[in-house]
Amino acid sequence: MADSVEYQALYRRYRPQRFGELRGQDHITLALKNAVVNGRVGHAYLFSGPRGTGKTTTTRILAKVLNCERPIDGEPCCECGSCVSVQQGNSFDVIELDAASNNSVDEIRDLIQRAGIGSPGRYKVYILDEVHMLSKGASAALLKTLEEPPPHVVFVLATTDPEKVPDTIRSRTQHLQFHLLPVDALADHVRWVASDAGITLDEGGVDFVLAKGGGSARDTLSALELLAATGKVTDEGTPVSEFMGALIEYDAGRILAATARTVHNGRDPRAIVEDLVRHLRDCFLTQMAPELVRAQEHRAKEIAEQARQLGTARIVKIMETLGTAMLDMRNAPDQRVVLEVALIRLVHRQLETGIDALLGRVERLEKDVAERASNLAPAPVNPTTGRAVLGGRAPRDPSGPATRPAPAPAPAKPTAAAAATPPSAPASPSSATGSLDTLVARWADDVLGRLVGMRRAVAQMVKPEVDGQRVALTVPNEHAGRRVEDYLADITKTIHEAAGPCTVVIEVRPEHSSEAPTKKSRVVDEEIDIEEIKKLPTVTAKSAEEELLEAFPDAKFVDGNS
Repeated sequence: MADSVEYQALYRRYRPQRFGELRGQDHITLALKNAVVNGRVGHAYLFSGPRGTGKTTTTRILAKVLNCERPIDGEPCCECGSCVSVQQGNSFDVIELDAASNNSVDEIRDLIQRAGIGSPGRYKVYILDEVHMLSKGASAALLKTLEEPPPHVVFVLATTDPEKVPDTIRSRTQHLQFHLLPVDALADHVRWVASDAGITLDEGGVDFVLAKGGGSARDTLSALELLAATGKVTDEGTPVSEFMGALIEYDAGRILAATARTVHNGRDPRAIVEDLVRHLRDCFLTQMAPELVRAQEHRAKEIAEQARQLGTARIVKIMETLGTAMLDMRNAPDQRVVLEVALIRLVHRQLETGIDALLGRVERLEKDVAERASNLAPAPVNPTTGRAVLGGRAPRDPSGPATRPAPAPAPAKPTAAAAATPPSAPASPSSATGSLDTLVARWADDVLGRLVGMRRAVAQMVKPEVDGQRVALTVPNEHAGRRVEDYLADITKTIHEAAGPCTVVIEVRPEHSSEAPTKKSRVVDEEIDIEEIKKLPTVTAKSAEEELLEAFPDAKFVDGNS
């Protein structure tokens, strides 16, 4: 019977053994390697940072290189007896202590007494994990040793919460801060581990383990191991995309259904809120500081699109509402009810109150106006003057009074939104009440007569023109074009019912309103000849007294004082 081989978890199997193998912590590895090479290793270090970022691993590498028989450029050889014993966890030169469970004064005093005893290696390295959980008395006892440590002892204090470490201890250590790993570096590491371990992994699987890991190398490899064991992505967490879609669409039914399914799958209501708030934070960061979002490029684009659809004001409002719900859950007999009430408030417009809701509505309106304005083509421009063309140009007739023929129509510029295929299905030719050839003549009865309210009022602003299977709704300006575009789907549907299938577009023709100018309101856009103006007779303005005397020849002005 073959000897059984002990299985090692992926995060232990692929734990870095040299400084050069650490990922995402270059600032720390450079400082420690230089300290070893130059003989300036400190007597006490404080390693702080999120879990799974390499604090304990870095301490073990430091312990190896300090006692290595053949160190190379600040790196351990990983082959000598000292290095092997550290890797196997049975070295007398490395003592690890969990401060969370060994935090009394007596335990720290015992550690201090043993620190003075020699060991096989050159240095004895003490690792105190979660040092912020030491009691006040234990911290005071440790402080004395940190002030006057034995020459062969190096203390490495590790913590996930450096702010809780007393200032007196922090000031006596070299503080090195570990960071969560960059997404790109962690993604490359996951692909390499999967390839080396023989795990089949697609990009969907990479996204899954990265999301589970949250920037922690250990948590990410644990998620990869779970994926390898199940053979597929079995995420029993919160379907964040489903919740986000319901929030964007204000869909109460959809968001309640997503809540029911998630709770049924075993997700706690409080955990659902935490997942949503974490995702909404990423949405907020995409608008304020995109470089802080920890997601691959395609995932970051999806988050940015969700943030654009929600808007900054509403994102903040949702996060505040969910934060309040988390507080209310503490004493609630049924946390699910608190969650559902909060979500309904977020998707039911009538329940939105206060200045934040008003600001959210204003932001949505401004965004809608900006998007619609960008879809309208600009008015035609006179290439000579650079101004919008308001009418044609008629040459001056020297043999008679100046006249202006009807201006030739300017080239139409259909808007991008209007040229798109309308959402309503066109009527079949057999169901149409007339044909396109007679649509203009029947416009008032067959189109305007079938529309009501604002749709009819807007349709009265246009002048229809038929060209083959194309119906152009001409308007005099861009503002009118935007109004018509708001009701284009309904107008198009009515045209299809009246004349059958056709393409309906909006065309802005600024000169349309000047088609039949009158003598009093004729707009003339013609060049002004300065020399002709100089030849005009000069007329001197008369005073009021002169005009009165001309009107009454026999009158004269009398001084009121006489």
